[in-house]
Amino acid sequence: MRPLTVRARATLGACAVVAIALAVASMSLVGLLDANLLHNAEADADAQAAAVAQAAVAGKLDPLLPPTHGADFIQVVAENGRVLTSSQNLAGRAPISPHQPTGPGTVRSTWDVGLLGDEHRQRVVQVTTETGSGLITVYAGTSLRDADAADDTTSAALLVGVPLLLVTVALVTWWVTGRALRPVEAIRAEVAEISDRDLHRRVPVPQTHDEIARLAATMNATLDRLESSVLRQRQFIADASHELRSPITVLRTQLEVALAVRDPAAWPELISGALEDTDRLQRLAVDLLLLARIDAAEPVPDQPLNLTELVREAVGKRHGDRVPVSAELAPDVRVTGSGLWLTRVVTNLLDNAQRFAERSIAVRLTVPVDTGGDAGAELAVLEVTDDGPGIPPADRERIFERFTRLDDARSRDHGGAGLGLAIARDLAAHHRGTLTAEHAARGARLVLRLPLAPAG
Repeated sequence: MRPLTVRARATLGACAVVAIALAVASMSLVGLLDANLLHNAEADADAQAAAVAQAAVAGKLDPLLPPTHGADFIQVVAENGRVLTSSQNLAGRAPISPHQPTGPGTVRSTWDVGLLGDEHRQRVVQVTTETGSGLITVYAGTSLRDADAADDTTSAALLVGVPLLLVTVALVTWWVTGRALRPVEAIRAEVAEISDRDLHRRVPVPQTHDEIARLAATMNATLDRLESSVLRQRQFIADASHELRSPITVLRTQLEVALAVRDPAAWPELISGALEDTDRLQRLAVDLLLLARIDAAEPVPDQPLNLTELVREAVGKRHGDRVPVSAELAPDVRVTGSGLWLTRVVTNLLDNAQRFAERSIAVRLTVPVDTGGDAGAELAVLEVTDDGPGIPPADRERIFERFTRLDDARSRDHGGAGLGLAIARDLAAHHRGTLTAEHAARGARLVLRLPLAPAG
């Protein structure tokens, strides 16, 4: 029984609200109209009753009262219940009310009586006053035929007009809602047809600059991100396949040669080469697995870490490297995150520097001083600088792309797959930090910025 579409629900809701409002307004209108007509009729009858009461006090009552404006009938009753006089239409009738007032003075009361020769309601005003012969009560009544006719006419008009108005509201709401939802249906239909093979398609954006237009723009932005993610994933798969193919091919060749060569003296060299390629495959598999975990948005552990000690330990393990590493570390710099992942970031930066440095590598950890209320005072800054050939300004962003090598042949000789800096930047971003390549007087300068741990 529930409407299944937004259009139907909106139409039903609008009709329900309008119906309730019209019902309340109709009842209020009829009630106010009836009350106003009753008040006018009662005021006229009250004036006539007061006039007859004054005539009775003056002793000028006629045996048969003439019809007057504002009163359809009049009856004057003595204290003992005897009818003294009345209008012609009540001649010979018993008193209208069997209850007579007992005290002197003037008392006015109003009530409804039965039919007195009229099919409409009657409104009667009772005025009691003191005369020379005792208390008398004057009853002046008026027919409510005008009030009843007005009520009937108004009710009939409302019975016809309210349904017509409800039908009009339903049709207008149905049309307006359908027109408003037409772009939504176009968006839905377009999205329903988009598959992983045609992510370049976009939904139509209406020129209305309203919520629907913003919804379409947001949907297109989401499709942009989805297409970019899929393209990046496909490129990653292609690059990973290419990187895996070379060592696997070399490893297979070495194993086939070892199987074909019958000279045991050649086996150690062949096995050594096979182990090197196996080690390269293992490192590449570990890097690919880490990238998969990063892309899956695996949450970073919110553990307090002493970045100074973490960097000192990472540098201390490099004593046997080709190029010596010097370190200048600010004391007790604390951050939050994963110690294992941040160690991997520092290790990758040092590996990159070792690959291209000539004679020196410098590591510097600082906490910039806040001089103007900037957010930089809340960051730990780690700089790794080498005296190698440096990074051209045009390549300072490209080096963080996956499987990127500025010197492809040299990188392959050193066993690099072009994933170290990409992994380091992704891990820095997971820790709400940044990793950038910046200008250096000589060589390359990589800067890692991480938010400090909250105080306490």
